[in-house]
Amino acid sequence: MKLHPQQEQLLEILKKSRNDPLTIRELQEALSVSSTSVVAHHIKQLEKKGLLKRDPANPRHYAVLDDDGGARITYLPVYGLAQCGPRGSILDNNPLDKIAISSELVRFPVEEMFLVKARGDSMLPKISSGDLVFVRRANAAADGEVVVCVNDGEALIKKYQRDKKQALLSSLNSEKYAPFAAAEDFRIEGIVKGVLSYKF
Repeated sequence: MKLHPQQEQLLEILKKSRNDPLTIRELQEALSVSSTSVVAHHIKQLEKKGLLKRDPANPRHYAVLDDDGGARITYLPVYGLAQCGPRGSILDNNPLDKIAISSELVRFPVEEMFLVKARGDSMLPKISSGDLVFVRRANAAADGEVVVCVNDGEALIKKYQRDKKQALLSSLNSEKYAPFAAAEDFRIEGIVKGVLSYKF
């Protein structure tokens, strides 16, 4: 495939910076071009040619694609369960890390996924403290699904349930933790799709 020389250079820069994606301004400096609009133009051209796929919710998260349009490897952000503040989002916080995965392992668009590092024992036995939780972005969930959510300014992993009046959040470790009603700022960030444990 014939590429503009600046597009070839940009593609190489994006490949090399997968672990720490650059901002548009940093890409402008790396390419030595006159403005960020030039960078934006070339990025759009690479997307049209099927060589690059960006996450619309996070422009710095992208997958460089191979010749047949398949993403060999993509780097996903790992977030901690941090305080989010009023109307805050877990995705507003800086990622703790980035993890490389093959897109072949994901059964939905990889740009809809993020990872969360679990904390505490409330979701035992399925999720242990320190596990990586694979999450698909969503702002709604079915009754009984395990979600990543913001509640009372705190990011949580909980089982989501609804009764006639309100949403209830419960732990899988139900002998130790009782269910509680969702707060006014309750918001679903995503639905848990898998767990990677580091216990061998």
